[in-house]
Amino acid sequence: MNQISCLLSTAYWPPIQYLAACIQYSKINIEYWETYTKQSYRNRCQIYGPNGIQLLIVPVEKGSFHKVLIKDLKITYDTHWQKNHLKSMEAAYRSSPFYEYYFDDILPIYKKKHTYLLDLNHEILNLTFNWLKINVKVDKTILYEPTGNFMDFRNEIHPKIKATTIINQLQQPSYVQGFEQRHGFIPNLSIIDLVFNVGPESISFVQKVMSTY
Repeated sequence: MNQISCLLSTAYWPPIQYLAACIQYSKINIEYWETYTKQSYRNRCQIYGPNGIQLLIVPVEKGSFHKVLIKDLKITYDTHWQKNHLKSMEAAYRSSPFYEYYFDDILPIYKKKHTYLLDLNHEILNLTFNWLKINVKVDKTILYEPTGNFMDFRNEIHPKIKATTIINQLQQPSYVQGFEQRHGFIPNLSIIDLVFNVGPESISFVQKVMSTY
C-alpha cells in the first residue's frame, strides 16, 4: 500500500478491519458527503454476546435514507438505546479481563445526546485511538469524491461484503473471547470486543492483522 492516506466511512465502535486500515496511513479521511447506507458499520457494531454475534444499532431519524447525506443524519432518542447498549456490553463483557479498566471511559459518551451520528462516531474514534495509542491525522472530506492519493475503503469494510478485497482478506489471529467455548472464535468484531479481552495488547493484535498482508 503506497498511498499516504485512506478514505473511510464513519463507524460506530469500528471493527478490527477498520482499525487495521487506519494504522497503515499517516492520514485518514472520513466521508461526510455520501448518502446514508443502511445495515453498515456506520450506525452499528458487532459484539460477542451470550448467543454469538450481537448487533448494537444506533437508531437514526426515519425518512428517505437514500437522500440524506451522512453529515446531516440525526440520531433519534425515541427508545432507550443508550441504556440498552451499555447493558448489552455489560452482559457480554463483565467477566472479561479488562472490562473494568475500559468501561468507565465509555460511560461519558452515553451520558450525552449527540444530535448527529458523525459527532457520536467521532468521539468514539478519538477514544479508540487513545486506547490503542494510534497517532493518525483525521480529516473530513469536502466533496464526495475528493482527488488525491488515497485508498478508498468507504464501501469495502461492510458486514455484508465477502472477502473479495485486500482489507477483507487479511487474516485475523485469534485471541480469547468470553463465549468462545460456546460458539468458537469470531473474527472482526467491534474494537469493544478486542479491548475488553486483550487490553493494552490490542494495538499489537491490530498490527499482527496487517502483518498478514
